[in-house]
Amino acid sequence: MSYNNNTVETRKNKHLTEKERYSIETLLKEKLTPAEIAKRLDRHPRTIEREIKRGMVRLLNSDLSYRKEYCADTAHRIYLENGKNKGRNLKIGNDHELAKHIEKRIVKDKYAPDAVIGEIKAKGMKFKTSICTKTLYNYIDQGVFVNITNKDLPVKKDKKKGQYRKVRIAHKNLKGTSIEERPKSIETREEYGHWEMDCVVGKRGGSGATLLVLSERKRREEIIIKIPNKTQESVIKALDALERKYGRKFKDKFKTITVDNGSEFLDYKGLERSVLNEKEQRVKIYYAHPYSSWERGTNENINKLIRRFIPKGTDIGKISKRKIKEIELWINNYPRRIFGYKSSNDLAA
Repeated sequence: MSYNNNTVETRKNKHLTEKERYSIETLLKEKLTPAEIAKRLDRHPRTIEREIKRGMVRLLNSDLSYRKEYCADTAHRIYLENGKNKGRNLKIGNDHELAKHIEKRIVKDKYAPDAVIGEIKAKGMKFKTSICTKTLYNYIDQGVFVNITNKDLPVKKDKKKGQYRKVRIAHKNLKGTSIEERPKSIETREEYGHWEMDCVVGKRGGSGATLLVLSERKRREEIIIKIPNKTQESVIKALDALERKYGRKFKDKFKTITVDNGSEFLDYKGLERSVLNEKEQRVKIYYAHPYSSWERGTNENINKLIRRFIPKGTDIGKISKRKIKEIELWINNYPRRIFGYKSSNDLAA
């Protein structure tokens, strides 16, 4: 027996109506088969078979025996209840490729949801569906993803800006050049080569190993160096090694460095003096005000990215230099909203 394919196609994904259910009940009483009913209603036989099964009820006969019979009222009530329980269809639907990509980026690659969605749009990646950042956060909150929970996300940022406290004078560092003397043009981030420097410390009582981190203000480029301890000598040796690495190009790459007033940075002469020519200044050092971390905001924000891989309380001495370089590469390839979801490396290319 053949069926009108055009009719079936036009009614694809269309649910049975209440009127059709009463027609099914009547036709069954007339002893028509599911296939014959399907033909009458221009439906697929399997649709009718599933509908009969859903609306089948157990009725008591006059002789106290039972019979099974299709009831349109019961079938339609079950249909409506199922519709309420199902809730709203998820936009991501059956796009398994998109779901796998999102899970990989968040769980394995430690991307924030906004970076995942931004990268997809910026690189023109093609999936069956597209969702926005807010929708992705909603899906994670609702437990839509099997392998993602809120524990896999970085701390959600409070959009309220903090109230900056009055700047203080660094009484223990009166000889270093204050950030107040730094050229105003550096604030605009228009020129490459102005850096912020800080230390990311490890576990108290651990090996004492520390990360010296340098963050470039314009491109947000990151350099991470493992040093044996948080001392002036170790910091100066790390800068000496960088100067030897870049040679004559060092002065072009590192025009200024802004640091805090930690004891490891107080030897400004040692930080500024060139290891290749001690009579020359290799870089100009500026000191932020005490308790004014916002003056090194680039540093502070990128340090949070590092903490995704090296949580507080980790003994940095146990982390290999290879792993540290992998983190550095990850940061420099991380898509940033401020750059239209391009990375630091993308801007340098």
